[in-house]
Amino acid sequence: MRDLLNTFYAIHISEEILIEDRVAYQCDNHIYFITLATNNKALHMEQSLLAYYVVEKGYDQTAHPVPNNYGEWITHYRDEDYLVLKVTSLKNRRKADHGKELAQFHRNNSAYAFEPQHVSSYGQWKQLWIEKLTNYEKKIIEEAKEHKNNYYRLLMDILPYIIGICENAIQYVNECNQESRYDQSDQGTITFQRYHDQLQRSIMWHTDLVYDHVARDLAEFIRYQLLYNEEQAFNDISVFLKSYQSIYPLSIFSWRLLYARLIYPAHLFDLIDEAFTGRNFEKHYEQLRRMIDRQTNYEYCLHRFHESVGLDPKRLQMPVVHWF
Repeated sequence: MRDLLNTFYAIHISEEILIEDRVAYQCDNHIYFITLATNNKALHMEQSLLAYYVVEKGYDQTAHPVPNNYGEWITHYRDEDYLVLKVTSLKNRRKADHGKELAQFHRNNSAYAFEPQHVSSYGQWKQLWIEKLTNYEKKIIEEAKEHKNNYYRLLMDILPYIIGICENAIQYVNECNQESRYDQSDQGTITFQRYHDQLQRSIMWHTDLVYDHVARDLAEFIRYQLLYNEEQAFNDISVFLKSYQSIYPLSIFSWRLLYARLIYPAHLFDLIDEAFTGRNFEKHYEQLRRMIDRQTNYEYCLHRFHESVGLDPKRLQMPVVHWF
């Protein structure tokens, strides 16, 4: 890979290092990564543009593609297509105020002027969720006929449950669209695919970036806490949201959209996605079984969610889902 960097990018490596379990190449004060290019060039270009905008806003830890000596973003080398990613500087691992940091990221990037076509979900949740549920239901049933194993038997058992939750989320987000109590924070901005703590890591990857409503990142952060940080979840979520709102207050529309996304079982779809491509069915069975065990507590947390963050849904005229 040194030869690829030397020949096609005129980058002469001084050192190889390991960062986040990935091989990195140091040249002067910059760090480079080499990754296989995806076949979707439109997707790649849009995420690259988002990454460049984020870098311009001062997020130098963002790994963003760079062109080769011929002005091409993708380099064909030894029968494969590659991207070379550059990081100007690693983020200091000192933990900043997490909620404020995400709010500033959303505010700083809300002026991005060109809504992408391939990596934007802004204003499209209802339609995207309907399409995903339809496609996945069909694919799961087809795969279960072909693969008669414990994983698919379990998945077929819970499929009606997944369908029911999705329909609730779709109905809830549809009602959100009738909400008129929104403000400046409800405009689209640059967000993440699944936000956990990416802003606090040493590197942000361009493939994590999408364009959406701020509620996407807030909901995914909260989802992660409810699933994997059960003992401290409500305390950490309350501190995080209070900190976030000191910079970027949420409208009633944002709160409703956030709750709709929490209802939507993105964590279950992520596991199903992995099984579609991974094919390690024993591992996927154990992962799904553990996630189903967590789901009971997750539903209980959703039932308590508004109370835990100091909201009164009745006073604010916000609908709640009663079957949790």
